[in-house]
Amino acid sequence: MTLTNATWFVLIGTLLIMVGLRSPIFQRLRLTPSLVYLAIGVILGPSVIGAFHFNPLEQAHLLEILAEIAVLVSLFIAGMKMPVPFRWREWHAPVRLAFLSMTISVALTAVFGYYVLALPLGAAIVLGAILAPTDPVLATDVQVRHMGDKDPLRFTLTSEAGMNDGTAFPFVMLGMAMLSAPFSFELLGTWMLKDVLWSTLVALVVGLVMGRLLAQLVWKQRFLSGEGPLLDDFLGLGLIGMVYGICLLLDAWGFLAVFAAAISLRQSERKLAGLHSSSKDAEVAPQVPVYPEESTPQHSTRISEGSLLFKESLERLTELVLVLLLGGMLFLDSWSLRAVGLALFLFMVVRPVSVFLGLLGSGTPVRLQMLVGWFGVRGIGSIYYLMFAIVFGLPEELALEFIHITLVVVVLSIIVHGLTVKPMMSRWWT
Repeated sequence: MTLTNATWFVLIGTLLIMVGLRSPIFQRLRLTPSLVYLAIGVILGPSVIGAFHFNPLEQAHLLEILAEIAVLVSLFIAGMKMPVPFRWREWHAPVRLAFLSMTISVALTAVFGYYVLALPLGAAIVLGAILAPTDPVLATDVQVRHMGDKDPLRFTLTSEAGMNDGTAFPFVMLGMAMLSAPFSFELLGTWMLKDVLWSTLVALVVGLVMGRLLAQLVWKQRFLSGEGPLLDDFLGLGLIGMVYGICLLLDAWGFLAVFAAAISLRQSERKLAGLHSSSKDAEVAPQVPVYPEESTPQHSTRISEGSLLFKESLERLTELVLVLLLGGMLFLDSWSLRAVGLALFLFMVVRPVSVFLGLLGSGTPVRLQMLVGWFGVRGIGSIYYLMFAIVFGLPEELALEFIHITLVVVVLSIIVHGLTVKPMMSRWWT
């Protein structure tokens, strides 16, 4: 049985309508959209009826681009929704999670890969980096819901995912370097200077500067030049493309830069809107109640209000496509003891231990730490890093094993976290 183009159109159209109508079946069974997409993908894929098969090794370039776009859009959305400016008091926990807990997670996974799976040390580090970042695409149920959402759990998980999709890059590069050359202090020093310090700092500077510049440019054009409505969708997508492209040219981490740019744009718009509303000579901008939950007045100076809804729809569409493809990559023999064992180790040991150690002494409430330690959703970010490593030159034997392991980890994460998110989040709010 093979699905025709017409069948695919009908299938995807039906799924979109069901999600758009918020089907009572989903609500009653407390199913996340990702769980539904995955179930359909697995049924149609080689694990059950074999209606389609997507080969990630042969289509690594295509899958890398699709996952890259999904992560970039999701990171931008997450950054735009950040309810508070960057102040250490509010951001110290997410920063520690994204940098310190990320490092611990990579190290613990690499130890498992080296001693239990008998992988070369470089390969074990690459695997740790692939599986370490939490996902901004599939974790929408535990992320900030709107621009005024200041729930500490959602804020912590969203900001962590926004940063650690960029902070995983240095470890991928370290592992790949160790696969191609013997480990030495010279290699470690070069990695620290280039892949850690340079690439991270440049990404932050590029993101913060470009976000602020765009906010000022739009504010001047709308209020000083008296221009009419602008194409906010294009402005937001243009910022993503420009920031990411500049970082690629400068060998900086573009994911981190796009998240920083979104935060910078959002906070710069808030400041400029405040200046505009307090000016005696300025014309008061009309309110645009896109997100009524937010207590801060909405102003037409903000690109976020004109583009965020479109980007959220784009994010959901890429989620649907990639999770369906995920089901089409999975074979029954992918479920090896090595893959399932690593997944359980990752969920039950690596995530809670890395969160506990990363937040040690931070003053974060124990209940919040426990929930953050559980909701380390793995997803499209891990698929992107896997495809990046394959395209970069990961040996085929390792690539095949890493594909099976990563697919099992992501699928189990979608199932386990998808089934527990709504009950646990309900208890968190009570």
